[in-house]
Amino acid sequence: MPDLLSQRALNRATLARQHLLRRTTSPAYEFVEHGYGLQAQSPTAPYFALWARLKDFAPQQLSDLLTDRRAVRIVTMRGTVHLLAAQDARSLRTLMQPMLDRFLLNNPQYTPTLSAIDLGELAKVGRELVEDSPLTAAQLRTKFAELWPDRDPAALAYGLRILLPLLQVPPRGLWGKAGQPALTTIEHWLGPSAVVPTLDDMVLRYLGAYGPASVQDIQAWSGLARLGEVFDRLRPRLRVFAAESGAELFDLPDAPRPAEDTPAPVRILAPFDNILLSHADRTRILDREYKSRLFTVNGIIKPAVLVHGRAVGYIVLTKAKGEAVVAVELFEKIAKTHVAALEREANDLLRFAHPQAERHEVRIGP
Repeated sequence: MPDLLSQRALNRATLARQHLLRRTTSPAYEFVEHGYGLQAQSPTAPYFALWARLKDFAPQQLSDLLTDRRAVRIVTMRGTVHLLAAQDARSLRTLMQPMLDRFLLNNPQYTPTLSAIDLGELAKVGRELVEDSPLTAAQLRTKFAELWPDRDPAALAYGLRILLPLLQVPPRGLWGKAGQPALTTIEHWLGPSAVVPTLDDMVLRYLGAYGPASVQDIQAWSGLARLGEVFDRLRPRLRVFAAESGAELFDLPDAPRPAEDTPAPVRILAPFDNILLSHADRTRILDREYKSRLFTVNGIIKPAVLVHGRAVGYIVLTKAKGEAVVAVELFEKIAKTHVAALEREANDLLRFAHPQAERHEVRIGP
């Protein structure tokens, strides 16, 4: 029988992997590599994810990784934009292609156009365009309207983003910069690679960052299906546990699994934080009744507040007329000592996000 891993112990193990029990002094690149994909639909989200996990993190550290091409922003897991170390972006984009192909074939809006065109020709022409000069989606649509005037240019631009590994070049994603994403191929931006990615390596890297986890967890994280056979192949190399729910959990033998009574400090997570998006069963962090208050109907995932390692609220960060404010909405009452810790954390966040603001204020609601 596998050892039982309590819900609280599972929580502490996940927090430890994510450096949310204790901020790390590691360089930003090391956590980007360890994190194996930081959610990046919002250009600033990875910066807040690193602030929550790294000591003395400054935004320029991550901006430099993007301009130096050591990290990139690209569509990978679940068909969403992630920030990844350059080599991880190469491998994960390749491994995600079967999932992305399903998007190509099952999109009711664009499939009629894409099923009636030579996709190989679309990929060839599109590659030449974006490798000649990075192009925004609007610019791609204009080019395609000229080349295929009888086809829907939006469908062609969508299809190209599925067919080719297109990444977003800077200044998109740089701290303090704005603008529409401009796209080029990962091969053009980073050069050729001889590395052959494998699902086995992906599973092991995922467990290092997000484990212990079930087969369903990594399938939810990746968007890929039928990964049970990969775990069966790796089983002799892994520790196997039983969750309180009865689910079978896998983990790396030597990965950190702190005692369940390990203290968990108050933390403010990033919007779209990976710790909320990397498991099918989020109850290790988030009570089911609170999910609808963090995950909005239009796809926004709010910056969660963790107390004792669990989500008990969220924050809204705003700046107007020289005043920067963190407004905290709590789902439940917390101890006065945690309120004080939350105020300190929120003030640190204000100094990080808006150091030039004339006034900083923290407002804690119900």
